Amino acid sequence: MTSTRRTEPGLAEAWPSLPVDEWVDTRDTLHMWTQVVGKVRLACAPMVAHWWQVALYVTSRGLSTSAVPLDGRLFDIEFDFLDHQVQVRSSDGGRRQVALEPKPVRAFYEEVMAALAALDLAVPILARPVEVERAVPFTDDTEHASYDPEHARRFWGQLVAAHRVLSRFRSRFIGKASPVHFFWGAMDMACTRFSGRTAPPHPGGVPNCADWVMVEAYSHEVSSCGFWPGGSSEGTFYSYAYPEPVDYATRPVRPRSARYDDALGEFVLPYETVRTSRDPEGTLLEFLQSTYEAAANTGGWDRGSLEFRDAHD
Repeated sequence: MTSTRRTEPGLAEAWPSLPVDEWVDTRDTLHMWTQVVGKVRLACAPMVAHWWQVALYVTSRGLSTSAVPLDGRLFDIEFDFLDHQVQVRSSDGGRRQVALEPKPVRAFYEEVMAALAALDLAVPILARPVEVERAVPFTDDTEHASYDPEHARRFWGQLVAAHRVLSRFRSRFIGKASPVHFFWGAMDMACTRFSGRTAPPHPGGVPNCADWVMVEAYSHEVSSCGFWPGGSSEGTFYSYAYPEPVDYATRPVRPRSARYDDALGEFVLPYETVRTSRDPEGTLLEFLQSTYEAAANTGGWDRGSLEFRDAHD
């Protein structure tokens, strides 16, 4: 058997370094590109509780919509961060590609729509971003036009590392839990646990996002955690509870470098702290477990019926 394993720079790093200030232009452009693709999935996929049907998923090459139904067929769209292409594929064998290269959002949007049309997959979308302060329509956005292939690949490497640990953490819970998925609205990877109880209506207030969207997203009591490529030098792991229980913010969590951010209403831990620790996976699991316990204990969750007995794998 002939091996085709790649040895490209940075590919073998389990926890790649990626300073935010070095790739912010590519990050912000990629954010808008993922919104274009995510909105295609939103337009076609049947509704699932808390908007789980809109998210993207980490793959062995990048980020994907997974299979999306349309007119008796399936299609998917994948950001391939190894060959730097967007792959558009349909279940009848059709395939188109869009190059990942420096180009404005307007051009990317037009090329993705053209690729879908060429496969007879006409999908009209609301062509402007959400959850951002300046919601410039995709057809007018010529500001975001950066793409550094190595930075994009390293960001995918960060997501791979986060996905690996979040999936392990998710496996400890037998109650309702979300997949480990990538939300293109805020450009973060998340995994959410549910107590089983309903929550008070979310107040909304997210920029360029209807309040009823957030009411559905937070219809039930949660402890949620994830990774966001901002907030500290190389990105940030976070954990929060909704509704936030009394005394939640004052609970001791681990590791010692984790803290509660009053402005965000979340516990945070810098990605760099995890990456440079002697045991990155153990350090991140410690953060995820201790912040979940802060939510579950102060919120009175029925932990005995929600967790495996051997919760600490």
